[in-house]
Amino acid sequence: MALTILTVASPFAPVGADPESDGTAEQVAGAIDAALVRAGHRSVVIAPENSAVAGTLIPLARVHGGAHGQAPDERAQAAVLRRVATVVAGAVEDHAPDLVHIHVRDFDVLLPPQDVPVLATLYQPLDRYRPEALAFRRANLHLQPVSAAQVRGASSALSLLPPLEIGVAVDRLHIRVPKRRFAVCLGDIEPEMGFHIALDAARQIDMQLLLCGGLSRNAEDQRYLQEEIRPRLDPKRRFLGRIGFGRKRWMLGAARCLLAPSLMSEPTPVAALEALACGTPVVAFPTGALADLVEPGVTGFLVKDAEEMARAIEDCEGLDPDACRAVARARYSLDGMTERYLTRFEELVAGGATAAGAGMA
Repeated sequence: MALTILTVASPFAPVGADPESDGTAEQVAGAIDAALVRAGHRSVVIAPENSAVAGTLIPLARVHGGAHGQAPDERAQAAVLRRVATVVAGAVEDHAPDLVHIHVRDFDVLLPPQDVPVLATLYQPLDRYRPEALAFRRANLHLQPVSAAQVRGASSALSLLPPLEIGVAVDRLHIRVPKRRFAVCLGDIEPEMGFHIALDAARQIDMQLLLCGGLSRNAEDQRYLQEEIRPRLDPKRRFLGRIGFGRKRWMLGAARCLLAPSLMSEPTPVAALEALACGTPVVAFPTGALADLVEPGVTGFLVKDAEEMARAIEDCEGLDPDACRAVARARYSLDGMTERYLTRFEELVAGGATAAGAGMA
């Protein structure tokens, strides 16, 4: 049965315009849009006008985005979302979708007035959502977590579907280059990423460390860079800023390991998934989905401080890159993710998908 799926992407970040720098939600939305078209379904996408989609684009006027795909301030965000809600209602009226898939944090603001099944994917830790949004009750509204760790310990009152894990482009990331004696950190420069701990660990064993990622204008992030990161930099521990896909793939492939000392319960550690796809183990704190992703002694090591991280960096030399690639391909491929989403769409349209308890493992 051919479906019509209406995708509602963030109004603050385009889909598919620059696959090298798309955020997680934009990558997922774009991949699902392309998979729908390949499978013979009809895909309609509400996204910024500079987006590039496989289906039909309903363009939104460009707006200046802030951190995490949100507007620079709450008032501006609310105004933009009200306009998008009007577009969503009109698109449902015009295109009669079988399901609406929302990729925006404030999904409850964008619900169409019509009684159509809605799937809202939750990309962030649950404590970053407004409680009233998570507790919102409406027929045919389904909340989609992205990892078991994301919902572990959450209130049993929440009604959540079984998690669907995020995938990465394992085929594009596949690379075979000689391993070198350096480690990599990859991600936005924020205090909760814990990159200062990785720098300390690398210094303890005189290991070269390349720190790559974007930096917002947020005062706290700027302070973290100036007070915690820059004082720890030297000729062997360097901050490279944002890097393109080709350079990232080579660095991840050649690195001994990726360091992920995250201090938050991250539901989707995309950098770790990309590292595994490149054949590189991950040394991480056991926070969020990282605790489930890393199999100690196979795909990396779980550690609790800089001292343990330093020892684990050395131990990664003995791990098999092909074991990392095999896990990425079997569990975290982009094709596998889109297949699971298309199955989920069919289940919801047919009324067959049911929520699992928030406390599921």
